[in-house]
Amino acid sequence: MNNIELIQKALDTASLRQKTISNNIANVNTAGYKVERVEFEQKLQDVISESSFQLERTNDKHLTSRGKTVDLNPEIVKREDTAIKKDGNNVDIDMEMSEKAVNELYYSSLTRQLNGEYAMLNYVINH
Repeated sequence: MNNIELIQKALDTASLRQKTISNNIANVNTAGYKVERVEFEQKLQDVISESSFQLERTNDKHLTSRGKTVDLNPEIVKREDTAIKKDGNNVDIDMEMSEKAVNELYYSSLTRQLNGEYAMLNYVINH
């Protein structure tokens, strides 16, 4: 995976996270509803720390790399470890709104990074 692919995967994850948070907020008063979270960043960190990225050979003279190809996909998990209201619902609206704001900043930051990557490519192509 190259930088652009990683950023696009992170953007897709942030979009999924936004939908999940919105779903949590919509179910704040639904009896028995359990908060859902999107897990991705820890998986990404684990992969990076293992240095198991498979480099793509675009020329026969390039060195080969060792390692496995990486398939990073976000995972939606239900949170069971948080305080539960009498009706079995564990949505904390303040926490969800905070998570939503953080995710919006994360998405915005990723968008700027992706624009920077494309600007570099554009510069290299045109100069």
